[in-house]
Amino acid sequence: MKIGELAKRSGLSAHTIRYYERIGLVPRAYRDPSGQRNYDASILSWIEFLDRLKTTGMPIREMLRYAVLWQRGAGTEAQRRELLEQHRERVRAHVADLHACLLVLDTKIAGYAGLQQRTGEHDAARSRQQRKPPRTRQARAR
Repeated sequence: MKIGELAKRSGLSAHTIRYYERIGLVPRAYRDPSGQRNYDASILSWIEFLDRLKTTGMPIREMLRYAVLWQRGAGTEAQRRELLEQHRERVRAHVADLHACLLVLDTKIAGYAGLQQRTGEHDAARSRQQRKPPRTRQARAR
């Protein structure tokens, strides 16, 4: 498939695909007689995996380390697993941090919702008070 089709199907721009190829993150494409890149469809799963790593915050230098190991093939499985396990722990820690932040946001939002409810109740009470005629005290006989 040509680079335009790969870009369309992968969600990456052609520029990004060329960059990934230049730095070694994506294997070099076969060139047809006219010099155009021609990618095998199997590259899509690799690009999807790279996108997941990127989304989870893996730096490009670590993605490159993984790509080099992947390209070496058999015998590098333990190193690849270790690299992914280390990254997984960083992702888990980040998810825990995000969860803590989410709890703070939920608490703050609930506080504002409670404030709106209290303000609404206060306004309704004032409105009821204003509708009642003022009470007058009658003087007592002595």
